[in-house]
Amino acid sequence: MLATGDYPTHPIRQPDPIQADTTPTPRVLTIISSVLEKLVARNDKLVEVLTEQPDGLNLDRNGTISAPLGKSLNAFHGVRAPNISIPNYLERIYKYTNCSPSCFVLGYVYIDRLAHKHPDSLLISLNVHRLLVTCVMVASKVLDDVILGFLLIQAL
Repeated sequence: MLATGDYPTHPIRQPDPIQADTTPTPRVLTIISSVLEKLVARNDKLVEVLTEQPDGLNLDRNGTISAPLGKSLNAFHGVRAPNISIPNYLERIYKYTNCSPSCFVLGYVYIDRLAHKHPDSLLISLNVHRLLVTCVMVASKVLDDVILGFLLIQAL
């Protein structure tokens, strides 16, 4: 059992109301958001072209994509695309959470692995925001969680 003094202490970044708008966004967030925006724009065009073809996509009664693009990401589909852009969404997650920039990199790696594991499922505007927040949250648990990090260090 862990005693109270056994937990590692590190400063937790809290948004300062005065400096919240002046805090620079890490460059890695800008790069990730740019790559994701291009990918989503390309995939949205692909879905649009395939839905116009009679033998292209099959849409169920809810308007969600079924075969041939697969259903593996339908759990993350929203009814409509959120109004917030991907760069603003990533900045907001960074601003209001204690995630380090490395969490965003690992979150992008998770999305990339998901795309390679399910190549028939596309990252589109209906699912990108939910996938981002989920992958960043999981990455945060792996990288930034104090208890988990402490246990991993003790295991080594």
